[in-house]
Amino acid sequence: QVQLVESGGGLVQAGGSLRLSCAGSGFIFSIYVMAWFHQAPGKQRELVARISSGGSTNYADSVKGRFTISRDNAKSTVYLQLDSLKPEDTAVYYCAAARRWTAWSSLEYDYWGQGAQVTVSS
Repeated sequence: QVQLVESGGGLVQAGGSLRLSCAGSGFIFSIYVMAWFHQAPGKQRELVARISSGGSTNYADSVKGRFTISRDNAKSTVYLQLDSLKPEDTAVYYCAAARRWTAWSSLEYDYWGQGAQVTVSS
């Protein structure tokens, strides 16, 4: 069956860094758009970054210049490097997969991981 398994979350001080990983299985990882969303308590799930099968990327304005998404198709893994973290980055981070590059809304993503908590202290 399809699985997306995140790892790498944790507690970090403001200004620090974390690296999230998401390993996929049960589907053809290399042809899917992969994305990271985050969801803070009481807020909607928001797109943070996404990467096409060919490596094109998009970022939310709030994370541009601080976060970097990458993928290793040979390992069926997508990464999110989080640098210069701020307390407002605190959220559960989810990886997701979609077939189409035009997918923006969380409703358009087919597969989801279980989420990884990122907490940034001030």
